[in-house]
Amino acid sequence: MERGLLWLPLLLFFLWLAWSGWNEYRKVEAYQLWAESFDQAKYDIYAVLGQKGSDLTWGIPTRKGPVNLESFSLRDIETIRLLVNGQPASWETPPERGRAVLEFACIDRDQPIGIPFTEPPLAAKWAQHLQRELDLLKTRQESGEG
Repeated sequence: MERGLLWLPLLLFFLWLAWSGWNEYRKVEAYQLWAESFDQAKYDIYAVLGQKGSDLTWGIPTRKGPVNLESFSLRDIETIRLLVNGQPASWETPPERGRAVLEFACIDRDQPIGIPFTEPPLAAKWAQHLQRELDLLKTRQESGEG
């Protein structure tokens, strides 16, 4: 009887671990269905992000698909910054660890839009990619193409 009681916490831990794995698997499956309609997309435990042309959509991943979705256009962005643990960081040499946020300062909003990332190097790659897209859009607008 005592041995059974000693093994019970371990059994409960393994049950919780299995449930957590299944829960995360379901989130990834829902994300993959959602991401099919985008040119570029990213998933992590904090947020999902999708890009279709100059439009960005982001939200919180759940088992039933992303929720609290917000969309905005790169056309409305003034600047893109990478913050790691609340401090500005370089895109070229981001820290390996820390809680990263891509911050978008919008022309028509008082508050910037912050999209969380678990890995600063991945956030830096997205920042560089989106900055290239933003520069291309501005060049097209200035030349009258866009």
